Amino acid sequence: MSDYIVRATAANAQIRAFAATTGETAEEARKRHNTSPVATAALGRLMTAGAMMGIMLKGEEDLLTLQIEGDGPIGGLTVTADSRANVKGYVRNPGVMLPPSSAGKLDVGGAVGRGTLRVIKDMGLKDPYVGQTDLQSGEIAEDLTYYFATSEQVPSSVGLGVLMNRNNTVRQAGGFLIQLMPLAEEAALARLEENLKGIPPVTAMLDSGDTPERIIERVLEGLSPEITERVPTAFSCNCSRQRVEKAIVSVGRKEIEEMIAEGKPVTVNCHFCNTDYTFETEELKRILKKAVR
Repeated sequence: MSDYIVRATAANAQIRAFAATTGETAEEARKRHNTSPVATAALGRLMTAGAMMGIMLKGEEDLLTLQIEGDGPIGGLTVTADSRANVKGYVRNPGVMLPPSSAGKLDVGGAVGRGTLRVIKDMGLKDPYVGQTDLQSGEIAEDLTYYFATSEQVPSSVGLGVLMNRNNTVRQAGGFLIQLMPLAEEAALARLEENLKGIPPVTAMLDSGDTPERIIERVLEGLSPEITERVPTAFSCNCSRQRVEKAIVSVGRKEIEEMIAEGKPVTVNCHFCNTDYTFETEELKRILKKAVR
């Protein structure tokens, strides 16, 4: 498998952990949305987190959505993932360009700005679960760490990164997510905190050849980590011409008649994968018949 996620436990199941390599996924998103380097980094980070959080879902049809709304020039980001680590996403303003941060890195925090992080879990119930917290830095990893601690009351550590080539393609992308289970012992927490202090950035580890398995070993050194699952992950959108037709039907007879009266093709764009679906007038007439049944 190319992009994939590993799931692990450690310290006699006192800790659960995930680590991922998502370079191809982030590059596919970059190509589809023609994102700038800083927008690629922001979207790649959030998609990596979404994929790891997605496989936490229990039901096959469960869906996770991560939404960031900020006052920075990027505007906002939306990512959706399922329990099989299929993930998709988009940036509201994909062409944002910013100078590097004071640390010489892509200024994701500056692009996102201040705002909110919303986590939506659709698990087939009457209403989806919605958790929301304020953004802490706009760098996404820190914001998710804060979300888990405050909204779900699960002490966590999230690391995310996207490294770009000089030609603005994605060189590396990935992340890790570590969580303490209830009744975790102080000794396990202390060792984990010590390990995290010495861990290099995610992209530095990936670029040096570390696999997700090796990242787990480094983060959970001395805590007897055990890999329990490997899950492939990829950019995947389930939009289709048939789904778009249903969406057009749902707008109602009057609106479809107005489209037909204009006598021009109608193009509908999927925000998630940037695919255009064009419907000629004759196709709209056929769709109208479905709408009036």
